[in-house]
Amino acid sequence: MSVLQLDKLVKRYDSVPVLHGIDLTINQGEFLVLIGPSGCGKSTLLRMLAGLEDITSGSLTLDGKEINDVPSQHRDFSMVFQSYALYPHLTVYENIAFGLKIRKADQAHIDKMINWAADILKLTPLLDRTPKQLSGGQCQRVAMGRALVREPKLFLFDEPLSNLDAKLRIQMRAEMKTLHLKLKTTTVYVTHDQVEAMTLADRIVVMNDGIIEQIGSPLELYDNPINLFVAGFLGAPAISFIRGIVQLQGAQLGVAVPSSADNEQGAFIELPDASSVVVGQELVLGIRPEFFQLEDAAQHNHKQKVTVKFVEAMGAETYIHGLMCGQDIIAKTNLRLAYQPGQVIEVGVDLSALHVFDAKSGLKLAN
Repeated sequence: MSVLQLDKLVKRYDSVPVLHGIDLTINQGEFLVLIGPSGCGKSTLLRMLAGLEDITSGSLTLDGKEINDVPSQHRDFSMVFQSYALYPHLTVYENIAFGLKIRKADQAHIDKMINWAADILKLTPLLDRTPKQLSGGQCQRVAMGRALVREPKLFLFDEPLSNLDAKLRIQMRAEMKTLHLKLKTTTVYVTHDQVEAMTLADRIVVMNDGIIEQIGSPLELYDNPINLFVAGFLGAPAISFIRGIVQLQGAQLGVAVPSSADNEQGAFIELPDASSVVVGQELVLGIRPEFFQLEDAAQHNHKQKVTVKFVEAMGAETYIHGLMCGQDIIAKTNLRLAYQPGQVIEVGVDLSALHVFDAKSGLKLAN
């Protein structure tokens, strides 16, 4: 069952287009994440859902009824902003209660809802404090509590964790996921952080330049990106892109990668399925970091020489940044390796995991 239907939504500021006909169905109880680079239109779209931005054209329907012209206060949505937007002179209790008091809820209902939200968000000991006495994470939980007590049909989050430090972001992500699993309230969440998107979302909407590039579950988008943009935007560390030209060596079609220096050999990377390519076509091969094999590379069917640029030792994982035929790659391993900058190593490549893109269109080819 869909809660919210977006049909060809367009947003323009005067003559400047921002969103170019967005079609999207938001389902009952799902956690939907809008992700994309700064300026792609994701926050503008969220504000249009909230009623804070006018819709230039198109239709926005809630449970089958168009709400384009319904004021924000009548949409039964709750929005949590990046800046928390707490009243500094009010206590935590008063901040959470503010919206209920505006709606003239009776005091017994207000007390019941605040105690319920405070218990869920671990705010009970803090109800008498003011925002200046709270940490960033506590302030964010108060903002969530204020949204929660309204029992909205839809939660809207606009980059709510971007002001927190890295450790606190991880903690708050876990708390938000737990909260959603408990409440099952339909949620639309905007972020530019792909780790947040991958860990929180039931479905991800990848946006770029005012359009939707692809929609799917986190793993669907990670494993089957539709184009170069989606492949490059999702994944940490990032996918490696290797450019080359389709050539025939013997009976095998593959991608010839030219060398970048006179003293360096080029590479020939076989294509396990070459049915969708032709000789002379320019391709981009995408290889996720986990599909470069650093341990026992010599035992793999396909091997390449890589010049090490530097090593990131992350503890449980190690990231090797290097050059293959002058093109940047990142390999991930669980081994603790002490490679030195400039060292040439042999790396196995899992050819079955290649993503093959047409260089001109950027679209993924069947492979």
